[in-house]
Amino acid sequence: MKKLLLISGSILFLAWTYQVAQLTIAVRAQAQLDEARPSDIIVVLGAAEYNGKPSPVFKSRLDHAYDLYSRKMAPRILTTGGSGGEFVHTEAEVGRQYLAARGVPVEMIHIEREGATTAQSTAASAEIVKRLGWNSCILVSDGYHLFRAKRMMESYGLNCVGSPRQAKEISNLHTGWLYLRQAVGYSLFELGLRF
Repeated sequence: MKKLLLISGSILFLAWTYQVAQLTIAVRAQAQLDEARPSDIIVVLGAAEYNGKPSPVFKSRLDHAYDLYSRKMAPRILTTGGSGGEFVHTEAEVGRQYLAARGVPVEMIHIEREGATTAQSTAASAEIVKRLGWNSCILVSDGYHLFRAKRMMESYGLNCVGSPRQAKEISNLHTGWLYLRQAVGYSLFELGLRF
């Protein structure tokens, strides 16, 4: 009986490892695609903010969303992200202030200010987008993050495309680790684990 359990466990682990390897390849492919096309709304996934100012990563995402908005890819933007432990600002509100300062009309900027994880932000964003009667979005984040986040948005019935922000070059080893981490995260999402 022990031997049978060990063999079964090994087979399951090998199957899961193969799935993660395939997902890692898909994550890498998605990271290199800019699929931006006319949509109902641009959704910007949050990143850290510091005392009411977007972190460099978040600023780069917001700048990319602004460029898409300026190119008339969508008439409105949704910024996401909760407080991250700070009690004064949320990432979503900081994103809205930043975009408004760049000239996007405030009424064209919607916010999702509760999400603390990708799963929470995508669920809440999808709910907002659908409640307002829209069904297509351009998702802006880091390239390595788009495969998982895009699939999460699609799981709520949205027509979603990804558009990665411009990022500085990082080592191949670090990039590979980011791809693998997202593949594992998506694999767990498919198993019903939300984070």
